[in-house]
Amino acid sequence: MEQRILGRTGRNVSVVGLGTWQLGADWGTVDPAQAQAVLAASAEAGVNFFDTADVYGDGRSEQAIGAFLADNPGLDITVATKMGRRAEQRPENYSLANFREWVDRSRRNLRTDSLDLVQLHCPPTEVYSNAEVYDALDTLVAEGAIRNYGVSVERTDEALEAMRHEGTASVQIILNAFRLKPLDAVLPAAKAAGVGIIARVPLASGLLSGKYTKDTSFAEDDHRNFNRSGDSFDVGETFSGVDFELGLKAVAEFENLVPEGAGTAQAAIAWIAAQEGVTSVIPGARTVEQARSNAAAAGVSINEDFNEGVRWIYDHYFRGAIHPRW
Repeated sequence: MEQRILGRTGRNVSVVGLGTWQLGADWGTVDPAQAQAVLAASAEAGVNFFDTADVYGDGRSEQAIGAFLADNPGLDITVATKMGRRAEQRPENYSLANFREWVDRSRRNLRTDSLDLVQLHCPPTEVYSNAEVYDALDTLVAEGAIRNYGVSVERTDEALEAMRHEGTASVQIILNAFRLKPLDAVLPAAKAAGVGIIARVPLASGLLSGKYTKDTSFAEDDHRNFNRSGDSFDVGETFSGVDFELGLKAVAEFENLVPEGAGTAQAAIAWIAAQEGVTSVIPGARTVEQARSNAAAAGVSINEDFNEGVRWIYDHYFRGAIHPRW
């Protein structure tokens, strides 16, 4: 598994990581034993970067990772968590006092004295330009509660603002074959600043797995059901913000680009990893088979014809439909 330096953290992380939103629910019920098996399979396949958040399953995702690391003390795993969504989304709630409370909870969940990387979890836009927020994060680093901090963003302008602050080690952003906006400015700026890029939602909430049809249904507690119109959080988090059936048409086009011997999901992950400036791609997995397949995507080669095909699909199906002002 290829490793790349995660921005200003200086840590080497696998080019394919593991997103663990699925292990905390919000994608349907997850068995704890199954969660442990997914973490183990990922580590065995060379994945050494786990991404989580304090709100994934109200801490269950963090707790699963904490239990796994406690049972496997010899593994060198970098864990990135997120904070901020436990409070009402007002800029004043992003304070040192709240940060300490949230970080302490995550440290207990993850069974560690110091968190490897803490990311602000898509806060209100004003937070990214507030110097007092970065001062508070610097304080947590100085106190040893966290080792590094970064941001998770919805918008490209938020990413660019966060990179202006020298303590920002990484930026997590939605990037996939159906969401190309970060390629224009964010990735070049991150490379120039030495900031790591963590690409989330790489399969467009599963669209790019190639497994869905117009008859596919999702559980009531699965965000692909309850957030299709963006009622609960940013619409771009679910199917890249387009109508499900339109997304299926785009997938049919994408499948024509997939190299022989690779799966649709593997090609989608490999395409992101091939983009200059990306540090790690973090697909989620609910099964051991998915975890192994995702990790194997690191070995899939992407050529220029594939790149051109992705851009044609985006222009044809997505560019005018999703977040045109961003």
